Amino acid sequence: MTELPESIGKIKHLRYLNLSSTTIKMLPDFLCKLCNLQILDLSCCEDLALLPRDMWKLINLRHLDISETAIKEMPMQLSRLKCLQTLTKFIISKHSGACIEELGKLENFRVKLSILELQNVLSPTDSLKACLKDRKHLELVLEWNDFGTNISECHRSVLDNLRPHSNLKSLTINYGAESLPDWVGHHSYSNIVSIHLKNCKLCPNLPPLGVLPSLQHLSIIGFEGVVKVVREFYGNNSSTIKPFGALKVLRFQRMLHWEDWSSFGAENKGRAFSQLEELYIIDCPKLKGVLPVDLPSAVKLEIRECPLLVASLPKAHVVRKLQLSNGNEVLLKELPTKLQELIIGRFGALESFPMGMLASTNCLQVLEIWDFSEQHGCDLVTLNIYISDCPNFIVDCPRVESFPGGGLPSHVVDINIFRCDKLLAGRVGWGLQKLPSVRDLRIGSKYEDVVSFPEPGLLPSSLTSLCIEFPNMKSWDNKGLQHLTSLQHLSVWDCPKLNYMPEEGLLTSLSVIEIIRCPLLRKQWQSKKQKERRKIPNVEHIVIDREEYIG
Repeated sequence: MTELPESIGKIKHLRYLNLSSTTIKMLPDFLCKLCNLQILDLSCCEDLALLPRDMWKLINLRHLDISETAIKEMPMQLSRLKCLQTLTKFIISKHSGACIEELGKLENFRVKLSILELQNVLSPTDSLKACLKDRKHLELVLEWNDFGTNISECHRSVLDNLRPHSNLKSLTINYGAESLPDWVGHHSYSNIVSIHLKNCKLCPNLPPLGVLPSLQHLSIIGFEGVVKVVREFYGNNSSTIKPFGALKVLRFQRMLHWEDWSSFGAENKGRAFSQLEELYIIDCPKLKGVLPVDLPSAVKLEIRECPLLVASLPKAHVVRKLQLSNGNEVLLKELPTKLQELIIGRFGALESFPMGMLASTNCLQVLEIWDFSEQHGCDLVTLNIYISDCPNFIVDCPRVESFPGGGLPSHVVDINIFRCDKLLAGRVGWGLQKLPSVRDLRIGSKYEDVVSFPEPGLLPSSLTSLCIEFPNMKSWDNKGLQHLTSLQHLSVWDCPKLNYMPEEGLLTSLSVIEIIRCPLLRKQWQSKKQKERRKIPNVEHIVIDREEYIG
């Protein structure tokens, strides 16, 4: 949809209008005649840049969603929308559009308020007129556009004066100044559940957020001036308060000068972050100090792009998912014993794959290993590794020649093998037909000389989905296909020499055939008449280079 039909302007009793994710570029003036409209959803209209000048005539409008749009300026007189409760964005105009004082006249905001382009506020007194301290908003977003290091005293006072009501549940601040106001992290915000602080590039310290008893989600992103996270971050030293006692998710990201994380103290081991379930430390290139010693409730740890970090992982006995990349090998020495998913990559300093790193983990279901430099002799063939339910292992491993002794475990469901030429050469001996649980097989190589596929007895009869990619394949081996009575989805990728799909006796269970970058197959299909196409039984969809044909 690119524009609204004029007939919509005649539906006088319309209450709800959803135009989200359309390519509409402007809203017609007749939309403002819908005086009974209560909900207007314009989210993800990426081409929409303006709202109608007479939006104020929608006197019953309660919810206006303009998130993910190109709107940069609000129309004037929005303060006349007395019923408005939710406005995903309120954009402060630099010239003739809406000013922040209008917010003070919108008395029914209850759910969410986002105030953007706050650098356009001319006076701290104007920000007081927004009356945020009197509004019981549940969610508040305050955002300044990036204007470098030119932060005036006026801008600092604007943020001071935007202090919200103590009932606040969620707070997001995107602000490039050297300090945050005292109300951020004040203990009076006892109901706040979520805080996201972004791009305070000059701020050297973090506010005392540990005193907030209801805080569950905290992200601190782009605090480039922080060198140390000190004890003040935890709040006061009261023996009756556990710092971050309710926190479940903690994210530090893009802390480019952060070097050290002070613990709450050895004598208080286990008291801080006692409920933390997820910890993310991402893109902190100078961090080299210790991590929290004990995280008894953590189930997910993610540490990426921290090459100097030499600390051991926290003691977290219930961790189920661990992701590590571009770090020090110390992080790999002692893995949690109950891991179910392990993703590691870009440990370029390793001279060999850690032989015993998986010895203590007996619950592993997903293992991903990527970008281990071959120049360090990382030869997985020499290792004794048990792989269980790991569909993403063994992609781009040109040295792997065979699976571990005993073959793959019987409960494997998904197998994904690409660009592993030595391994593919021995595919007949994999014993896939003995695996009763395999449903999805994706297999291929740009170099393996496979002319006909599949060999008889290679594929398990349990397959429901098969994807192949062999550039030298010229023909199908029907004997290798006939027993696949459960196969529903067949994908053929990058097989430029393959010039036919078997039609006589083709698997009757197939419902979808997908053909990508196979020019001879495409030509063959397009040359068929509609009557001939229908000879393929039961196939509901045939997709050729993203173009769909209905069977």
